[in-house]
Amino acid sequence: MAKWTPKHEAPEPLEGPVVATITGGTIVWFVLFLVQLPFYGWFDDHGHTWWLWTCLTGGVLGLYGVWFVRKRDAAIKRDAALRAGPAK
Repeated sequence: MAKWTPKHEAPEPLEGPVVATITGGTIVWFVLFLVQLPFYGWFDDHGHTWWLWTCLTGGVLGLYGVWFVRKRDAAIKRDAALRAGPAK
């Protein structure tokens, strides 16, 4: 198998409202979990309880994601402030 070599440079990563995006996704996961919770019996009877646990896991991992991207955002802002020099 031949080694693949890129023919062009990789594009710059897109930066956007990362914290808001992750927070919104986390809320969606928790809402999906809460909406499905009253139907636990039906999910259990049909062997689909993993749907609920998937939503709960998505929400919990989303909480970690919110913490992570907030720390990342703060570090990026700190670095930008250090590169800009002392404030006058």
